Parts: sequence; C-alpha cells; structure tokens
Amino acid sequence: MRRVVVVSPRVRDLCSCVHNVDAKYSRPYTPAMPTLPEPQETSDALGQALRFVRLSGTFYCRSELTAPWGLTIPSMPGHMWFHIVIEGATWLEVGESGDQRFLSQGALALLPRDCKHRLRSEPGVPARDVVLLERERVNKRYEILRYGEGGKRTTLFCGALRFTDQAARTLVSALPRAIVIDVSGSHQMEWLQSTLRLIAAEAQALQPGHEAVLTRLGDVLAIQAIRSWIQTNPPVRSGWIAALHDPKIGLAISLIHRDPGRAWTLGDLARRVAMSRSAFAARFTELVGEPMMHYLTRWRMHVALDALRQDRTPVAEIAARLGYRSQAAFSRAFKRIVTTSPGAERRRSVAQLVVDRGVVPPA
Repeated sequence: MRRVVVVSPRVRDLCSCVHNVDAKYSRPYTPAMPTLPEPQETSDALGQALRFVRLSGTFYCRSELTAPWGLTIPSMPGHMWFHIVIEGATWLEVGESGDQRFLSQGALALLPRDCKHRLRSEPGVPARDVVLLERERVNKRYEILRYGEGGKRTTLFCGALRFTDQAARTLVSALPRAIVIDVSGSHQMEWLQSTLRLIAAEAQALQPGHEAVLTRLGDVLAIQAIRSWIQTNPPVRSGWIAALHDPKIGLAISLIHRDPGRAWTLGDLARRVAMSRSAFAARFTELVGEPMMHYLTRWRMHVALDALRQDRTPVAEIAARLGYRSQAAFSRAFKRIVTTSPGAERRRSVAQLVVDRGVVPPA
C-alpha cells in the first residue's frame, strides 16, 4: 500500500529555503580580498645616522668628591665627555666664558665637543687639572678618583668617548656645547632613569666585572642622550638635524642611508618624495648644506669606512656594493672625501685595533 505524504505549502517553502542556503554554502567559499593601503615609505634618517656613529670608551672614572673641590677637564679633540651625578650635586662651567649649569642628583651632562670645562662643589672654588690628581687605576680604561677637603659628599660617574668617523663629526657639529638632562622627576624618560639607577648600583657595589658593565652602559647612555635631545629639542630651522626632521628631505636622506649602493639620481629621489626636481634640489641644499649628489657620495664613503674598520671585506667588493663599476673609481672618490686611500685606512684601523685590544684580526 502506497503511503502519500502531504506537505503543506508553508513547510515546502521552508524546505526550499534550507536547500537554497545549503547549496549556497556548499560551494567553495572565496573571501573577498580586503583593499590594503599602499606601503608608505617612512623616514628614519636619524636612526640610520646613529647606526654609523661609532663611539668607543677611552676613559671612565668614578669620582668620590668631598667639598670644597674643583676639577678642570681638559679638551680632548675627537672625544665627547659625559658626567652623571650619582650622589650630591655639582656646578658645571663650559667654555672660556664659564657658562654655569647646576647639576643635581640624577642629572646627566653630555659635552659633545672637545671643549674644556670645569666641575665645582661651589662657584669660585679653585679647579685643579684632573690629569694631575692621583687616581686609583682599576684597569686600562677605568679609574677611581678620591679628592676634596672632607665636606659634603658628591659622587660622579664620568667618561670620555672617542668618535672617529665623519658621520659622528657631522652629528656632533649640529649639537650644542652641552646637553643637560635632569630625569629626577621625569615620567617620559624611564629608560634614562633605569640606566642611571643601574650605573649608580654598579658604581656603588664595585662587583667583579663592574668596569665592563659601566663602560658599556656609558656608551649606550651617550647615544640615548643625543637621541633624546634631538627628539625633545624645539625644531631646528636649518642644518643636518633640521633636514632629518623635514618630511620630504628626511625621507630622501633615509632612502640614501638605506640603499647607498643604488644608482640614485636627483630626479629619482625627487619623484620618491613627490617634489619637483628643482624644488627638491634647492630644499636639500638649503637644509643639508650641500647638493644631494655630494651628500650621496659622502655617505657612501661613511659606509665604506665602516666596512674597512669592522671586517676584512676586500676593497673591490666594498666598491661593488656601493655602486662603483671599478675599484679605481671608488678609490678616487674615497681619497677625495676621506683624504686617505682605502688601503691606508685599513692598515690604520688594524694598527688601532692592536693598540686597543692587543690583537690582530685574522686575515
């Protein structure tokens, strides 16, 4: 006997709807691709520049001072000094004019140029040449100075950092004679506060290996202080730092730093930063102080110097990386900018390594 199932129109419509939905979602599903914004080129010219600022600690000293006391710090060409007030306070006098700054506990003073300066417990206290004072030598680069007349105590951690490359000289020439950062009440510079606390702890405890920790922290601190000053200082209207902050020229400089071996032309960079060729050329020269092609060549030589000093890459390979078709053309450009030949610079860097570390790098 055949059974007849009667389906009401309402149920039939519902089943049809379910079937259609099932059929729709049983097909392979290809999601619509979202529309992504075009990649935006960003400028990190400052970061690229700091990468080539090579600093090496020449001298570090923990100074335990009791008032009254005064120190004269000599000029050291090619070096920058820094002073950190770990305990107490001091007066800083910079240059022959004796511009005075009061440094309280937790302050950092960085003197980027090789200017003579003085530190005193009070203004007017006689300041003796620090070179003539007796110091306890911990190792080749680290000493402890104890000096004063037994009064109020001040503890400083000081260092002299050597810079030799042209990139560092370019940056240093754009900085003021003294950068003073007081982080005792700052909430925006936790990195500096943490570093100062670590330096203070190491300088107080003098645990095994403390001199290695202190010297490395000093190097990092100097770079961080420069970066912090550039980021927080009111905009500079001209000069290399102003160029780094300019949206168009800063991007162009960043492109050069990022890919120095590319066959850049004035027109290429002008198009990349959306400027006319003439406006870009004029703006670049106005801010940087030299034409774009001159800057490109000079930066390539910075990169070459870095390679010659850091590894044993053959000169011909360095020349090829930087876009030169012949080693002779590269050597001519190098000597014009650096004033010595690539070979002479490599020999000089090897000799300096022997002096600094007492070792010769493998050939």
